[in-house]
Amino acid sequence: MGVDIRDRGSDVSMGRDAAGRPVLLATLGVPLNEEAAVFAVDTAVESGQRLVLANVTALEPLRMSIALGYDALPELTPEVSASLRRSAELARSLGVRVERLRVRSPRPLRALLELVADVRPGLFVFGPDRKALHERRYRKALRAVRDQVTCLVWVPNDAARQP
Repeated sequence: MGVDIRDRGSDVSMGRDAAGRPVLLATLGVPLNEEAAVFAVDTAVESGQRLVLANVTALEPLRMSIALGYDALPELTPEVSASLRRSAELARSLGVRVERLRVRSPRPLRALLELVADVRPGLFVFGPDRKALHERRYRKALRAVRDQVTCLVWVPNDAARQP
């Protein structure tokens, strides 16, 4: 049995054409939970798969906003942008190929579930920071994820105790 030694700067993730399924880390317009971000990056490194980092946010149905391009603004808050950037930079520094997505939809929860179905990840890490997301919205999203996502799902420890 040989030992494969990799330099931190080398690409440890397989290309898009390679067999395997990516790790999907998603949030709902709020900063990422640090535990979830670290777990997703670690799993991508260990499995040699790419990391898909997604921020699914609400798109208000305002026709003029879309026409003027306000739907293409940066993330909602600097905290969200910084959280996503930190995770992407950490993964890249460890040699993981990173794909960042921002999904804007009038129905963000439905969009999240469709994204999971489209990406077909090997692991879906549901990682919004619970302190930044309203409790009722978090519980609803977590329930939908548990009921409808068919791949392996990971949630932070504090969410695992929720009904």
